Amino acid sequence: MTKRCHLLTGLLVAALLLAGCGRSAEPTPSFTPLPPSTTPPTPSLTPEPLAALVNGEPILMVDFEDELYRFETAQTTSGIDLATLGDYQSQVLQALIDRRLLAQGARAIGVEVDDLSVDQRLEQLASDLGGSEEMGIWLAVNGYTLESFKAALAEEMLAAKMIEYIVTQVEDSTEQVHAQHILVATQEMAESLREQLIAGADFAETARLYSIDTSSRPAGGDLGWFPVGYLLVPEVEAVAFDLQPGELSEVIESNLGFHIVQTIERGEQPLAPDALRQLREEAVMEWLVAQREMTEVQILIAP
Repeated sequence: MTKRCHLLTGLLVAALLLAGCGRSAEPTPSFTPLPPSTTPPTPSLTPEPLAALVNGEPILMVDFEDELYRFETAQTTSGIDLATLGDYQSQVLQALIDRRLLAQGARAIGVEVDDLSVDQRLEQLASDLGGSEEMGIWLAVNGYTLESFKAALAEEMLAAKMIEYIVTQVEDSTEQVHAQHILVATQEMAESLREQLIAGADFAETARLYSIDTSSRPAGGDLGWFPVGYLLVPEVEAVAFDLQPGELSEVIESNLGFHIVQTIERGEQPLAPDALRQLREEAVMEWLVAQREMTEVQILIAP
């Protein structure tokens, strides 16, 4: 049975990577620092158009449009037709809002990113690209000035620190069950197989012969160990957690068909890497959902 998969937005994935769950410390860069801009911004009497306000903090329209440009360029370069993506503009804006919420959350718990850290990260990126000249070309191609990129980088680093804080709250072991199941298309078939199992038929062999779940059938219907919230089919998961080891379920129906479930064993177990990653992603998304509900977010562009 396919396990549940959750996807974060591209910006949040980048932040999760920057957070570096379990990574080693970054090497101290030896690249010559990029020269800061010495030209102050020209004052404007006309307020800059805004795309959104997040707890009173503005997301400028120009920043949204630049991010939209980068997204569209990346998609078209990859051969993706923008017309197939639906309302991707709202998704890009939501990613910027989420990054801002994460950055604000980091500040709320006393986390800051100082200019030196941003400069060091910038130096590392420039070094990775081959030097300051290549960095300048990359910035221009991607629609950044040095100042706008540093601002985005600082916010991304703050967001990454908040993600790191959130995911460290997720335990790496939890109550899990080890279960197996058989999936068939009709209730009549499921009832017949259940009677055979009660009469002594081998569960794994029966699953290999009759189950239509192609992912678990080769393993005799074995779903492995899993925590709450991991399986794609909640009906199967709920029953597996209700059963005692060795107990066979009644026939249960899901949108996939009809299942027979047997719990093999249960107990506290270390989470598998993919399960831990999923639970960490869920923790970040749950935090964001809560923040969206509790905070004041104003979308200032027409849908």
